[in-house]
Amino acid sequence: MAPIETVVLQGDKGYDSDKVRQQIEAHGAAPNIPPKVNRKYKPGFSPALYKNRNAIERMFGRIKDFRRIATRYDKLSKNYLAAVQLTATVCYWL
Repeated sequence: MAPIETVVLQGDKGYDSDKVRQQIEAHGAAPNIPPKVNRKYKPGFSPALYKNRNAIERMFGRIKDFRRIATRYDKLSKNYLAAVQLTATVCYWL
């Protein structure tokens, strides 16, 4: 399986630090993190791209309603991934 290239990485205000931004850029992605209010230099931020982040957060919230996913019963990562995929499929259809 080929690695997925991330173009823009979304994050909330909790990740707004120079060190985190530098790490994201070092891996070849552009950070889209809203700047904190107390920042003197406000880096670029796209509210239009940030809107999609809400849908992702809601999806993770729905998946964590399933006890097996929230507590991670599976020992093997491939079994856990299969459970997450199955849960995401069930959540999509409900």
